[in-house]
Amino acid sequence: MHIVDRRLNPGGKSLENRQRFLRRAKALVQKAVYETSQSRGIQDVLKGGEISIPLGGTEEPHFRKGSAGVHEYVLPGNKTFIEGDILARPPGGKGKPKDGGDGSGEDAFRFVLTREEFLDLFLDDLELPDLAKKKLATSEQPNPVRAGYSVNGSPSNLAINRTMKRAMMRRVALNRPKAETVAMLHAEIADCVDDEQRLVLEAEVTALESRVRRIPYIDPIDIRYRRFENEPKPVAQAVMFCLMDVSGSMTEHMKDLAKRFYMLLYIFLTRQYKRVEIVFIRHTDTAEEVDEETFFRSPATGGTQVSSALDAMRQIMAERFPPSDWNIYAAQASDGDNAYSDSARTATLLQDWILPATQYFAYLEVGEGRSVAISSGSAVWQLYERISAGWPVLSMRKVSDRSQIWPVFHDLFQRRTAETRAG
Repeated sequence: MHIVDRRLNPGGKSLENRQRFLRRAKALVQKAVYETSQSRGIQDVLKGGEISIPLGGTEEPHFRKGSAGVHEYVLPGNKTFIEGDILARPPGGKGKPKDGGDGSGEDAFRFVLTREEFLDLFLDDLELPDLAKKKLATSEQPNPVRAGYSVNGSPSNLAINRTMKRAMMRRVALNRPKAETVAMLHAEIADCVDDEQRLVLEAEVTALESRVRRIPYIDPIDIRYRRFENEPKPVAQAVMFCLMDVSGSMTEHMKDLAKRFYMLLYIFLTRQYKRVEIVFIRHTDTAEEVDEETFFRSPATGGTQVSSALDAMRQIMAERFPPSDWNIYAAQASDGDNAYSDSARTATLLQDWILPATQYFAYLEVGEGRSVAISSGSAVWQLYERISAGWPVLSMRKVSDRSQIWPVFHDLFQRRTAETRAG
């Protein structure tokens, strides 16, 4: 099979050459994408846009014909050096700056990435880590499902009821003589004593039998077979629980950091995986499952009980996502504050119910400002740190500034090799 792509190239430029350039300069372009994303808003992360890379990164390697052998020569116009002299290093180890500048900086090559290209590079090396029980693949396996009937197929798929129904409809429409009618005429002929009447009855029987032969009981056009189509079925199922603290101790800055983290997570999951369920849970001293709009937009306040979110997650797993059938992941964002009396229940839920059922649990602790260090002694951090010693599926990170969101997110979900996971 030969496929010819006749779509127009964007902007009159060669799409093939554009993709070849992106592959060649992928490392530089990816670095520029990461740097650009730091200054963008939550909604702007989804968009493409202009980026710049060093001008040297646009050079294309090529072959050139070199001179054979070893040649020693002095360039014309030289009045200072003779053959064999060694050139002295410039003072300070730097060359003379170019005219019109201070010698710093470098030229940049600017171009525009589409939304698809930007997201492909943005999420290129991320995955749901530590897939121990079941592999969540982007591929799907075919699952045959009933899709009506067809006029051809395997004898094992013959639809007898549908075939007989169509045959009966055809016989009725064409007025095919019944066998009982022909049998009654034969009986009348046997009892008939009038030769003229017998000839009439025999002619009628002959006509009816001829009509029966022309209209078969079952015709090939009546036959129907059960038809099946392959419906894509995911190889494995996965669900991501997003737990966010929205209590009164969470400032607007902290909530913004948490929402940016979850926005990246949402984009990553919906972009990389065809079928993954996302459950949004927000909590104060009580927890509730909410939709995407409420999770990211609606304000809330109150006290803090981390166990309420974990308990809500446990109940939802029991009702809709049994661990035997689902790959379960969780990401929790909090400022580390929790009621003192709630620590024991939080530890019990986490160790007895949540961590044994999850493939990966990411905890993000948010703080105030770059200049203000996040306290290493927060109640939740200390509790989770003790628990993490026995549970490698629990990963913990801290952020206090927008610029730290992407590096931390990338660190939590970057693609890991088998050696890295084993370590």
